[in-house]
Amino acid sequence: MLKAVILIGGPQKGTRFRPLSFEVPKPLFPVAGVPMIQHHIEACAQVPGMQEILLIGFYQPDEPLTRFLEAAQQEFNLPIRYLQEFAPLGTGGGLYHFRDQILAGGPEAFFVLNADVCSDFPLSTMLDVHRHQPHPFLLLGTTANRTQSLNYGCIVENPQTHEVLHYVEKPSTFVSDIINCGIYLFSPEALKPLRDVFQRNQQDGQLEDSSVLWPGAGTIRLEQDVFSALAGQGQIYVHLTDGIWSQIKSAGSALYASRLYLSQYQLTHPERLAKHTPEGPRIRGNVYIHPTAKVAPSAVLGPNVSIGEGVTIGEGVRLRESIVLHGATLQEHTCVLHSIVGWGSTVGRWARVEGTPSDPNPNDPRAHMDSESLFKDGKLLPAITILGCRVRIPAEVLILNSIVLPHKELSRSFTNQIIL
Repeated sequence: MLKAVILIGGPQKGTRFRPLSFEVPKPLFPVAGVPMIQHHIEACAQVPGMQEILLIGFYQPDEPLTRFLEAAQQEFNLPIRYLQEFAPLGTGGGLYHFRDQILAGGPEAFFVLNADVCSDFPLSTMLDVHRHQPHPFLLLGTTANRTQSLNYGCIVENPQTHEVLHYVEKPSTFVSDIINCGIYLFSPEALKPLRDVFQRNQQDGQLEDSSVLWPGAGTIRLEQDVFSALAGQGQIYVHLTDGIWSQIKSAGSALYASRLYLSQYQLTHPERLAKHTPEGPRIRGNVYIHPTAKVAPSAVLGPNVSIGEGVTIGEGVRLRESIVLHGATLQEHTCVLHSIVGWGSTVGRWARVEGTPSDPNPNDPRAHMDSESLFKDGKLLPAITILGCRVRIPAEVLILNSIVLPHKELSRSFTNQIIL
């Protein structure tokens, strides 16, 4: 019997995802046509013996989240519950706080997945590794180049046994080219070190009045408080994957993740990919079109395009490397490249909306998305263009490398600007 926990964070996170996270919790943002965490749930549901999936986070259980959970339970025929933290508790605090819920029923082991990662989720392979040689902690790892490894948790392993000998979260100098993917398989014994961290935090923060509990004791960072502390003690092991993996920290990385998932659909969900037909739009590469979207036959779509529910695509539209969200309208002969068009937005005829891709270096097989700042020297760096919710772009204008906040009605062209 197995369980899975998906750590979805809270509204204080995802600031680099704005303005898209203004309208919907980041874990529900559509990537390749479905909410971000649906990819996680689909992978968990395919593991034999999976009995329950728990979401842990600090979001209010609002209507979109509740509706998503109800639909997911019906689709996957699995109990899927949301457990709300009383405060942001870090990557490990929620696991300890809800330990009774996780261990209810006596699971053999439980997966822990960060919501903001894109992966092919080799969970069954991780389970086989765990059953062959059980240990409290099994981490999924991949490789990165020397420079980018500094942006992740770095793992030094024993190449024969794959034991984690040393773990450093975002080191200041090069430690290892093996990085933490944020996907784990824990045995029930893994919660004991979390208890030790909680008790140590409680002792360190004890007030003069011994009857008062320190509220920060529940905040536990898996990476720094557990992995770094236990590395080299025979408790943490790593399984390396050469499959797809990327973090989803910004809108640009969501667009890249959409590309990875659309490509993965060739194997996992070919029914989700649009097919080129004589009477339909021209499809180039991997494209997702929601069944309710209306797309003119002369439109040219792809590669890497995702079109959401109720979207209208006019005649002669060119759409490439972009996500068009629920209810948006692209009028005749618009051109949208490397962009995200927000919910209910309208792009006028003959307008051009274009961004600059920030993809990994194609000549480096170990390269990943850079999570750099949007700004340098007070200037907006070239990046994908984002139109927030219900933005109106007039006819025959150019919006280039810009971010337009929700509910804006523009009257002219903009380049490299944030339109407030």
